[in-house]
Amino acid sequence: MRIVQTVFGVFHHFNLARELEKRGHLERVYSTWPWKRLKREGLDHRLVETYPWLHMAEYAAGRSPVDLRWLSDHLGYANALAFDRWTEKRLKSLKEKPDVLIGISGSSLSSGAWLQREGGIFICDRGSTHQRYQQQIVQEEYAIWGVTRPVSDERDTVREEAIYRQANAITVPSSFVLRSFVEMGVPKEKLYRIPYGVRLESFQPVAKPTDGEFQVLFAGAPGLRKGVPYLLEAFANLKHPRKCLWIAGHIQENLKGVLKRLPLEKVEFLGPLPQKEMVERMSRSHVLVLPSIEEGLALVQAEAMACGCPVIGSTNSGGEDLYTDGIEGFIVPIRDARAIQERMQLLADEPELQREMGAAALRRVRSVGGWTEYGDRWEELLLQLTSGR
Repeated sequence: MRIVQTVFGVFHHFNLARELEKRGHLERVYSTWPWKRLKREGLDHRLVETYPWLHMAEYAAGRSPVDLRWLSDHLGYANALAFDRWTEKRLKSLKEKPDVLIGISGSSLSSGAWLQREGGIFICDRGSTHQRYQQQIVQEEYAIWGVTRPVSDERDTVREEAIYRQANAITVPSSFVLRSFVEMGVPKEKLYRIPYGVRLESFQPVAKPTDGEFQVLFAGAPGLRKGVPYLLEAFANLKHPRKCLWIAGHIQENLKGVLKRLPLEKVEFLGPLPQKEMVERMSRSHVLVLPSIEEGLALVQAEAMACGCPVIGSTNSGGEDLYTDGIEGFIVPIRDARAIQERMQLLADEPELQREMGAAALRRVRSVGGWTEYGDRWEELLLQLTSGR
């Protein structure tokens, strides 16, 4: 098989690309990140082509100290269209047409349709819930906290829905995501669940939680979509003399104004952390909490488990595909600060339970497997989809 991938930036697609390359299937990866950033991903430069111009401008606008959401939205939509046109030209220039194009959601509407006309297969790979579902549930969250900004550009949502219709298949990482697509009317037979792997060679215990303390960790992009206000409320009600909450990641604009209304005592905002420090924090934490309102399958859960750290995740975090409630961690309803507090309190009051769950988490994630198993599942699907051609 000859496989081509398209991706905005990196995400999990370069993990997939490495697995496809090992199996002799990878033709090209097209990305909107510059090679300077992509070369660390371990692929031969001949297999990677880039179209970074608009995405880099969008990224800069999104990181501006001034709120440039309006500009970022325009650049993001323009990038999707231009990247798609550029990809189609690159596909047409290949000596042999690929058998399959795997496009991260939002990319490859035109280029995927072109390959279908040439007899190939177009797969949309979606890492989060159905775009319209995501837009609606996060907009509800904004309303709860009095945030008036739009969740996403409607043009992106319309384009995503067109891609869902066009694609031969849609791959998703979790049962929660799959259910969101079915709820929004996408035929179940078009959907395939392939959970992500974890880099077990990179995430492993390097330290132990300190006895007598209770260290809580949040890792991700702190914002309303991630349910951070409910974690802060729960942590404020947690009873422990030596508690601390670490929040790692770049604070999202939608959360900044809300933070003024939330309890922040004994909370440390760490900002983005390099992987080595994140591994250490996960190893030293008594629990990782991810109370997401909407999520695909948050990799930080599996990474924390690989460091021997139990997890408290919401029903909308994808956690049900990684661990069992009450064994390796806990699964709680969304928007339920009390449930989060009760589970944290249980772990804080019973150190032996915390250690047992941490050990169970480590065993479970090792059985789930790494990216090799992820590649195996993808290869099986690709063979299935191409066998009837």
